[in-house]
Amino acid sequence: MEVLTNMAGNVWKVVVQPGDQVSEGQDVVILESMKMEIPISAEVSGIVDEIVVNEGDFVNDGDVVIKLK
Repeated sequence: MEVLTNMAGNVWKVVVQPGDQVSEGQDVVILESMKMEIPISAEVSGIVDEIVVNEGDFVNDGDVVIKLK
């Protein structure tokens, strides 16, 4: 399962670590776009398997940021 971005922006903060349990709707990454903070939430519950992005990375709409298992 993958958590995808819903807009382009810079990764401001990654708020989970590998191995963390996340719930559906929980914020996992915060993007910064046009001087606004936009939270990216998990669409399903799971355990963080891999963090694909680093803080400061630029992402486009639809990019994978977190992989869940």
